[in-house]
Amino acid sequence: MKTQMNRKGFLGSGLAALAAIPFSNTFATNNIIPDLVPSIIPPYLKPGDMVGITAPAGYITREDIIPAATLMQQWGYKIRVGYTIGKREHTFGGTDAERLQDMQLMLDDPQIKAIMCARGGYGAIRIVDQINWTKFKISPKWVIGFSDITVLHSHIHHNFGIATLHSKMCNSFPIVWNDASMLQKQTILSIQKALSGEKLVYSAPFSNYNREGQAKGILVGGNLKTLESLAASGSDINTDGKLLFVEDTGEYLYSIDRMFWNLKRSGKLSKLAGLIVGGLKIKQDDPGEYFGQSVYEIINQRVKEYNYPVCFDFPVGHQIDNFALKCGVMHELYVRQSGSELNEK
Repeated sequence: MKTQMNRKGFLGSGLAALAAIPFSNTFATNNIIPDLVPSIIPPYLKPGDMVGITAPAGYITREDIIPAATLMQQWGYKIRVGYTIGKREHTFGGTDAERLQDMQLMLDDPQIKAIMCARGGYGAIRIVDQINWTKFKISPKWVIGFSDITVLHSHIHHNFGIATLHSKMCNSFPIVWNDASMLQKQTILSIQKALSGEKLVYSAPFSNYNREGQAKGILVGGNLKTLESLAASGSDINTDGKLLFVEDTGEYLYSIDRMFWNLKRSGKLSKLAGLIVGGLKIKQDDPGEYFGQSVYEIINQRVKEYNYPVCFDFPVGHQIDNFALKCGVMHELYVRQSGSELNEK
């Protein structure tokens, strides 16, 4: 009962504050950009900088972004809410044209220093080829999110070599901060640390399936199914010499096997510096259709001929321990008997 009352009070004050936050309005144009080598890190945020919130994929209500908008304001950031927040076209946060229009404003507005995607779901791939990235290339800014937002991470890295932030989104912020677990708070605060320029260091527990070693490379990756869907497109991920991290949810074991075969056959596993496996929430096999291997066995079979370190159970994915990762930034990976560690360089 106490939690419900807190939520009501919180949302009541939050809605009043949200009404004062400006909404966006602009249109997009087409553009084609050549490939570049990853190297550009957008400016880190300082108090007074503006964060835009938009819904390039699934829909989300205005009420549902209040905890995130309020907390980011407490961090010292100004908030601009895109007009796709509260819009709905079936499963999407508005029509393709509306989501494209809103994202274009966020990318083009020089006042906005970071773009928080409100949630994942599905939809970014429907607009990514129509976005005009010209101003974004000139004045890079942090694009934040995960899951379906892997489309934007991969496209930006492939074409412009600009770093992005793989992290939780508005729909993962706790409704009442004081009621959240310490782990949930830490994952949310990792977004603040990343945006402020703090170098991130994460650890993962020992796993018998790990492969020990040390590696250094630019960090790339994201949602495994989404990465597979981008293969051979203008948003395809380049993994040569990189530290690749993957995560996924709601997939059968045979689907994980198929996706890793795709990575292997397309050459994305052969020249890695290291492999980081995050949360993989697996669907139970259908009766009579048992796959016969664990996810650990599937992955280790696909990489057994290569010599780089492999880390399992890393805290990233569709789970509470989903920490912010700076994609496109140099990291070092250590996989030891005592556990694994990923350090931003």
